[in-house]
Amino acid sequence: MLKGNLKLTHFVLLMSFLNFLFFHLPFFSFVFGNVDYKSFSGIILVFSLIIVMLVANAFVFYLIFFISRFVGKFLLVLFFLINSVAVYFINTYSVIIDESMIGNILNTNYEESSSFFSFKLVLYVILFGILPSIYIIKAKIIKEPLKKFLTISSLSLLFIVVVAFANASNWLWIDKNSKRLGGLAMPWSYSVNISLFYIHQYKKNEKEILLPKAVIQDHVKSVVVLVIGESARSQNFSLYGYPKNTNPLLSKTKNVFHFNASSCATYTTAGVKCILEHKDSNDLYEILPNYLYRNNVEVIWRTSNWGEPPVHIEKYQNRDVLKKDCKGEKCDYDEVLLTGLKEQILESKKDKILIVLHTSTSHGPTYSKKYPPRFETFKPVCNSVELGKCSQNELINAYDNTIVYTDYILSTIIEDLKELKDYKSTMIFVSDHGESLGEKNLYMHGVPMSFAPKEQYEIPFIVWVSDGSKQLKPNAAVSQNHVFHSVLNFLNIKSPVYNEGMNIYK
Repeated sequence: MLKGNLKLTHFVLLMSFLNFLFFHLPFFSFVFGNVDYKSFSGIILVFSLIIVMLVANAFVFYLIFFISRFVGKFLLVLFFLINSVAVYFINTYSVIIDESMIGNILNTNYEESSSFFSFKLVLYVILFGILPSIYIIKAKIIKEPLKKFLTISSLSLLFIVVVAFANASNWLWIDKNSKRLGGLAMPWSYSVNISLFYIHQYKKNEKEILLPKAVIQDHVKSVVVLVIGESARSQNFSLYGYPKNTNPLLSKTKNVFHFNASSCATYTTAGVKCILEHKDSNDLYEILPNYLYRNNVEVIWRTSNWGEPPVHIEKYQNRDVLKKDCKGEKCDYDEVLLTGLKEQILESKKDKILIVLHTSTSHGPTYSKKYPPRFETFKPVCNSVELGKCSQNELINAYDNTIVYTDYILSTIIEDLKELKDYKSTMIFVSDHGESLGEKNLYMHGVPMSFAPKEQYEIPFIVWVSDGSKQLKPNAAVSQNHVFHSVLNFLNIKSPVYNEGMNIYK
């Protein structure tokens, strides 16, 4: 078959069939799980989706190959390789390849992406990516005349339109589930959403919208430490009623308060943006550190993570910079962010200081590698990147240990701040989003907010205040946007965008 000549129509139908066979089990698993496939309407819908998918993909492949066989082979090889990786993540972590997930993927650094490597992933790439690609490259395709191309193209389009209108009664169901269906259809899930992502990014990043001038109203020395958590969900914090003691230190610390909170999104870039902006918006407003730095506040940003909006300050320090002055085991974990922190505060010549610590402590899938061995409080733990292979108990134990380590880091920050007797100080800990740990067969995060489970958006919002500084309002629930206004209030900074209703301090 490799050596024989193949008509273009036969070749594209074969490729469409292989694409359907290799990469659309998750798509139709969702369909069968959400329609009454025993009813006449359900049977028509399932049969129509199968036929339309085969015909539509064959039509697109046909169009590309007719224009250029070289371009067609290149794109088809690329599709099969990317499809093999995409369907691995869909099958292993139950992700949806929508625009937000594309944002996650494109903003992932090498260290994080390498943590997903597994033998199973290699098998997927070889079986569903490399082997079909070899055939595609070697296939000898007979190009067809223009008249036949126009006839087949017209009939294919007409057929798709007829099937679409025959399913008019199912349009509401398709529209309701369009995000899931679109996120599982290969290769169009990532092809379309990559384009949408870059279009929206271009619009967002044209220029940040500057906020009106702010005024520092006193010379009282004040410091705020804002800790942005990663993938921390509130239900695994014993402060929120979790039966396992994951907060042994914070639970005994005076002046620690916690609020119920929800994230704006289920992925890092949107979650961090929401924490740092004065309101939830699709526009790119000047974020808190940039705003305060521009208005003469000392701003220090330390990170072991990624995904924040552009930060325009002088003292931006990533983990590699901080490691140079760090010694010991802690330097390989998020404790590195605390290296010389108290000394840096004391060196400042300004009265008002904001410190942002962007952690990565609870990011999967390698939860067991996110904390030093001495914090492995709960055992046994999951050590595999294929989370579905671990028992629920092992997976949750590994995740809970990251919360125990978070508890230690936050407690250490508080103890450091207590020693700064000349400063009024506060620590705010808020996570970018939550995390799924196998509930409803979902793992990690990134499910669109329209149907995301609560595990992915119910987050901790924990606050500590120094004696004699501030008291807190009795808020039952807060949002990520409360951070911006609360920091302005604590530092006593007057601004036209300040919203007292979004402030947590009395």
